[in-house]
Amino acid sequence: MSRYFRPIFAIVIIAVFVAALRSGQALPLEKIKLPPGFSISIYATGVRNARQMALGSNGTLFVGSMNAGNVYAVVDRDKDYRADEVIKIAGGLDMPSGVAFRNGSLYVAEIWRVTRYDNIEAQLKNPPKPVVVNDKFPHDQHHGWKFIAFGPDGMLYVPVGAPCNVCRPDERHGVIDRMNADGSGLEVFAMGIRNTVGFDWHPGTKELWFTDNGRDNMGDNIPPDELNYAPRKGMNFGFPDCHAGTIPDPEFGKEPCSKFTPPAMNLTPHGAAIGMRFYTGSIFPAEYRNQIFIAEHGSWNRSTPIGYRVMVARLEGNKAVKYEPFAEGWLQGSRAWGRPADVLVMPDGSLLVADDQADAIYRITYRK
Repeated sequence: MSRYFRPIFAIVIIAVFVAALRSGQALPLEKIKLPPGFSISIYATGVRNARQMALGSNGTLFVGSMNAGNVYAVVDRDKDYRADEVIKIAGGLDMPSGVAFRNGSLYVAEIWRVTRYDNIEAQLKNPPKPVVVNDKFPHDQHHGWKFIAFGPDGMLYVPVGAPCNVCRPDERHGVIDRMNADGSGLEVFAMGIRNTVGFDWHPGTKELWFTDNGRDNMGDNIPPDELNYAPRKGMNFGFPDCHAGTIPDPEFGKEPCSKFTPPAMNLTPHGAAIGMRFYTGSIFPAEYRNQIFIAEHGSWNRSTPIGYRVMVARLEGNKAVKYEPFAEGWLQGSRAWGRPADVLVMPDGSLLVADDQADAIYRITYRK
């Protein structure tokens, strides 16, 4: 092989490998470890930078992205639990990570606004012009991407992260807001939150639980990420004064930790706990019912990488009592081939996992 041909050959090989990875041919699912009886398969590939997922009333899976700037519709027409088509329904958006579905409409959260696509499932390949629901959110990109969801009260919950690693933000940042479906009535529901990119409501109590990412640059194991419990409006979870319930910030710790609501549970330090859902299906064993599945996106500033997996937070009543791995293997040694970003319970009881590094959606199911 000539020296001129070698670089071209290498480029071709790399391109073929990347194409195979995105098509699912090279995704090493055999490396994923699950509890006995569970199995994982590919639901969709080619979903570039797949982040939050939402299910339409006709079975369309909608997926947001962050760096790609796209929103997708993933369609499984023959109901064989594998996507037949991935349709880009919007592009060129400002970090449209968050998606939610209600009354036939898809809601999309960008950095500074929420828009709505009406009657979307009837016109996936010719989507309507988006309607602006609310465009009054801050424009800061740092922690500006959003996870959104409709609560049991019918309101749309929209977080605004702190525009920094650690700082004392103004009242518009470091919060979970909520508003009516038409964008009116915007108000702060919870505060003192560094950056939540995942929340859900307990199926029985209808109370809010959310993940929060701890600050960086305090060491490998400090502070932990958090799982928080917010049964009522107006609770303050301590950022930036206090981390993980007991750790004063070395620069901004002006108020005592006792003044704030502590976490329901401390999670993996720097694990980047983001998308989370309560399991409401019926095919998993009974011990998973109403427990919380959490996607750990994985560390970036830790000397030994950690995370890159799906965890289970176990509850007894309104108390979080245990945190344990459920699906792991995306991290191999010090390198990760995938990064879980969100989870979603499907009507048949299976669990979907979005992977924004491998551009894929996985399906986890159980058989005795």
